[in-house]
Amino acid sequence: MNVNESAENYLETILILSRKNPVVRSVDIAEELGFKKSSVSVAMKNLREKENITVTKEGYIYLTNSGRAIAEMIYERHEFLTNWLTSLGVDSKIAAEDACRIEHVISPESFEAIKSHIKIST
Repeated sequence: MNVNESAENYLETILILSRKNPVVRSVDIAEELGFKKSSVSVAMKNLREKENITVTKEGYIYLTNSGRAIAEMIYERHEFLTNWLTSLGVDSKIAAEDACRIEHVISPESFEAIKSHIKIST
């Protein structure tokens, strides 16, 4: 499950879009992230080669089990850290931006410790 930050962001975006839309296409990802379609196409090729996504002949993108596991892990971290920082008084936009950076580098052990600590404190 070792992927880089960029791949994690793409997988998370696919997960989020798949919850809002019946299908996800490269153009949807490019629009959501503000990237060029050509950049997204290269990233999708890499994710497909790593078996994190499948792409139908119509261009519909689906997460594989491994891709979904990564996406859900990153999304959980993002949501949790954003909410936590906001509850500490951090502006919601800044909290989301900071959470996006933290979610990729925090170890599973540290993240679980923070979650446990916050659950005990509340």
